[in-house]
Amino acid sequence: MKNPVLIMTAVLVVLGIFAPSLGMPVSKLTEIVIYVLYGFGVNMLVGYTGLVPFGASVFFGCATYFTAVFMLNTGDNEFLGLGFALVASLLLAFLLGLLILRRRGLYFSLLTLAASQIAFEIAFKWTGLTGGENGLQNVHLSVLNTPVRLYIFTLCVAVAVVGLLWRLAHAPFGRALQALRDNEQRMSCLGYNTAHLKLAAFCLCGVVVGLAGGLLALLLQGAYADNLGWEHAGDALLMTVLGGVHQFLGPLWGAIAFVTLQDRLSLVTANWWLIFAPIIMGFALASPEGIQGLAQRLFGTPRWTLTRNEIPARPDVIAPYQPSAKGMDLSQPVLTVRNLTNRFGSLYTARNIDLDVMPCQLHSFIGPNGAGKTTFFNLLTGLLRPTEGKISFAGREITSLKPYQRVRLGLSRSFQIVSVFKNLTAFENVRIAVQRRQKLSLLQRLTDAYRIDHVNARTWTLLAAVGLDQRASEICANLSHGEQRLLEIAISLATDTQLLLLDEPLAGLAQADRQVVGALIRRLAEAHAVLLIEHDMDRVLTLSDRITVLHQGALIADGKPADVAANPAVINAYLGAEKEAAHEIHVDTHGAPGKPVLEVKNLTAGYAGSVIIDGVSFTVREGEALAILGRNGVGKTTTLKSLMGAVEISGGEVILDGKNIAGRKSFEINRRGLSLVPEGRRLFPNLTVLENLRLAMRPGGATLDEVYELFPKLKILAKSRASALSGGERQMVAVARALMVPSRVILLDEPFEGLAPAVVKEVMEAVVKLRSKASLIIVEHHAESVLSIVDRAVVLVNGEVAYEGTAEALAADEALQAKLLGVVQADAA
Repeated sequence: MKNPVLIMTAVLVVLGIFAPSLGMPVSKLTEIVIYVLYGFGVNMLVGYTGLVPFGASVFFGCATYFTAVFMLNTGDNEFLGLGFALVASLLLAFLLGLLILRRRGLYFSLLTLAASQIAFEIAFKWTGLTGGENGLQNVHLSVLNTPVRLYIFTLCVAVAVVGLLWRLAHAPFGRALQALRDNEQRMSCLGYNTAHLKLAAFCLCGVVVGLAGGLLALLLQGAYADNLGWEHAGDALLMTVLGGVHQFLGPLWGAIAFVTLQDRLSLVTANWWLIFAPIIMGFALASPEGIQGLAQRLFGTPRWTLTRNEIPARPDVIAPYQPSAKGMDLSQPVLTVRNLTNRFGSLYTARNIDLDVMPCQLHSFIGPNGAGKTTFFNLLTGLLRPTEGKISFAGREITSLKPYQRVRLGLSRSFQIVSVFKNLTAFENVRIAVQRRQKLSLLQRLTDAYRIDHVNARTWTLLAAVGLDQRASEICANLSHGEQRLLEIAISLATDTQLLLLDEPLAGLAQADRQVVGALIRRLAEAHAVLLIEHDMDRVLTLSDRITVLHQGALIADGKPADVAANPAVINAYLGAEKEAAHEIHVDTHGAPGKPVLEVKNLTAGYAGSVIIDGVSFTVREGEALAILGRNGVGKTTTLKSLMGAVEISGGEVILDGKNIAGRKSFEINRRGLSLVPEGRRLFPNLTVLENLRLAMRPGGATLDEVYELFPKLKILAKSRASALSGGERQMVAVARALMVPSRVILLDEPFEGLAPAVVKEVMEAVVKLRSKASLIIVEHHAESVLSIVDRAVVLVNGEVAYEGTAEALAADEALQAKLLGVVQADAA
């Protein structure tokens, strides 16, 4: 993209040249420029920070009064009047931000609207200061006293401010705002004070919008209360959305369209909104990304343009990752937990936990699903406050500290459910974490973040350490689940911590990647304390220096791996071999095949123009179970999403019961008989188990009694919220929900991911029972977990089918498995 500031300048200059022929006075041009500036200020909150102010007019309207009152009482110096409006707007934004930013989402939006309406009432009724309903008039200008002078000045100011905002968007501050927009919790867990970031963005919005309001006072030569009323409170937000919230120049196009349409339509009828509103509604439905988004779609280049579409060049030589010990006393624990207790009502998720974590050790923290492991991590990092007990880190009590304060002391974590910045590149995900740990000068804080060489070098080192340096420019949302797991580990490493908390970092990774990441974690433990939650027991027993076992919120074992593995209480509560679970379940796969129910022919699909799967073909017959295997990033999940219509198909056919469903919408495909149990479960967290099931219930699907027969535990948990369930319980609900729909084929994406072996067996038995109700397609990383319960297997390599045959033949050919599933591919998608 060319420099957008130059584009904006050119557009406004050209508009000024042709304005006379369009019958547009200079004052209307000035109004357009003012509203462009107004929109840019609002979009600093909406597009960059993710905050939606319904009442940014509080700054716009108040600034007109600040300017007019100052000039009427001190003289005709419009420049001092604008300066006063800026200072007053900054103070107003700071005070309002301290109050309003305590709330999020809709509450924040409504509070801004309430503030604007309060200001309107004050302005309308405080006649002695504001002139009441007549406003303030006859503000004289000493320098900008002609329409042309004011227009040129306003244009120069707008260009200068927008140029500053473009520079700020690429500076460390602007980059941090975009990460905050995507994932506030993750930013806090990287050590950022998110409250300060939001307050700074709110103040920036207030200043820019206040400047626009001051310029409007000069244009009107007065101030009026209607700019504060609810009727105009959403004007700037509407302009921003109309132009494109995720486009830097969105406010430009939105302001031009808004002011021009308002001006022209008002000449036709006094009720011009009756015409204008349907135009806006139609446009919003046709192009959610606004005017610029529509243009991008027409030219085939859809993307966000809030920043330049580039990352720093990959260096020829990337320094290897070397963790560095921080002079820790190896004889003293880095983390001490005493009598830690947490309960929700009568339910204990942690009960009198005493634990010491020593430096430079890999300490695994294991237990069955629902034992309270992730809750324990949330207590350590400050996301939850304990009911009782004490947490000390590096000799300092941290029980009452906020998450970002704990991170700054040297405590970092990854999350059970991948927590990254979805709309940023892989490079930016890691760089934003590195940025927080580096000391930046004032000049560096204002310069382009991608020109800070030592931050970039560290970022490349961390990406290379997890094997993602070749994928650095990819938007995170386009990475496979396994790649996002690797990326989160790199993000966690970037904080350069004394204690690293890793919550199931191997979940969703193929065998080869598990070996790479396992070796990396082992290396980290040579210089850091590592506390690891993981269900891969073979890996845990091999890598760990020490293991602690949690069951029902209480510690039941602690010691060396061999001792813990032999502990009868641990065996009963948790341990069990996944392979043995699979071997115990026998399925007869030699029955006569039924007729084809799903035929996939030469399927090609991908994201944002990229090709992830290319020419994939396979057939699923009635009563048959098919496994799709392969390494991370080869296109397994993309294949399922393509079948469900969630990914754009660029070629091929998907034939379900003789009808081509390729290109259909997801709900239509589901109604035709294709159901998905997605990776990560994707339940509705605030609904109960019963409500989740009833939402999916349709005639012809399974009844509640049939579901409860398959999963007896769900009947007990029927009134529990989905957010309170363990990973295994959520997986049961996800499978049961798919059964509530009359399905011909059920797609299961990583159904055993992140589950304890005992729970794997339970879910596996349920999956086997599903074969009598529908055909199955199972995506799974671990061939040994699934080959014994399916008829045939397809193995993908780099988005193409590398093997299709019986599961029995693949299970017997370990050399072929090693070749197709265990070898790292150079260009996995």
